[in-house]
Amino acid sequence: MAYILNGIAIFFIMSGLFFFMVGALGLIRLPDVFSRMHATTKADTLGAGLVLFGVIIWQGIGFLAFNILLILIFIWITNPTAAHFIAKTEYLRGKSVEKDDVK
Repeated sequence: MAYILNGIAIFFIMSGLFFFMVGALGLIRLPDVFSRMHATTKADTLGAGLVLFGVIIWQGIGFLAFNILLILIFIWITNPTAAHFIAKTEYLRGKSVEKDDVK
């Protein structure tokens, strides 16, 4: 039974790392602030959720799992909220920084 739980935990952690990698690639490759922000916030929120859920499965039910769950809920609330305020500020500035403009 421990092998099955470890396999499920590894699956979730590897899936989360994949989404972190996709978010980093989106940050590098996408052209403007809004698309970069979208790629990183969506991928980071999902990646952190999967990694932390995998750690919860690996640790088992207990006080540490409860603390990790609280961290996960905090990330799910703050990451989209911060992205919204960054996008709103950039929109109100009236211009978007293109990748070719930054040298």
